[in-house]
Amino acid sequence: MDTKEKNKEEAILEAAEQEFLDKGFEAAKTTDIASMAGVTHAMLHYYYRTKENLFNKIFDEKINLLKNIIFNLADDPGMPFLEKVKMAMEAHFDFLRDNPGLPRFIVNELIFKKKRLKLMEKGIRNLTNTVIEKVREAIDREVEKGAIEPIEPVTLMIDVASLNVFVFVAMPFLQMFAVERFGSEDAFFEARKRENVEIIMKRLKKVEN
Repeated sequence: MDTKEKNKEEAILEAAEQEFLDKGFEAAKTTDIASMAGVTHAMLHYYYRTKENLFNKIFDEKINLLKNIIFNLADDPGMPFLEKVKMAMEAHFDFLRDNPGLPRFIVNELIFKKKRLKLMEKGIRNLTNTVIEKVREAIDREVEKGAIEPIEPVTLMIDVASLNVFVFVAMPFLQMFAVERFGSEDAFFEARKRENVEIIMKRLKKVEN
């Protein structure tokens, strides 16, 4: 694919992502996506054929980006386990910060629209199943060494997701009373990220008897 074609495809994906986040899958229109991307509707159809294909492409890219972030950290043999967890949490938080509308979109689509759940299910299962096995292996090694408290990998993942995702799902509410107390949105995010990491570290660190 030459540079011109690649730029057109990227413009379509960026416009589609914004359209989906703003309106949800059902209300999103491919004609509006084409208009925002500066291409004809026929060209959009040529690249992606259907709205479902376009949605899947965007969602798969987000899943793969998140998976690569986690796996790059997990596969570093020289990094201590707790440091990996800390950096993975921070990377996950920063990913959500770069995609602040994504958590609310996914929650809305998963809870209220069962058809969309089917579109996302494969990507979510592939990511979580692979991550769970890697995390389980690492946890088992650390527990055997007496370095951390035992924890189910699914529990750890839910704890991390609950802490990080809540910030962005609840952001419109938090803007009313919490953000201003930190001076700026950036300061609030950095403080929340540190607090979330500290909560997980306290849960994992071995308690001396």
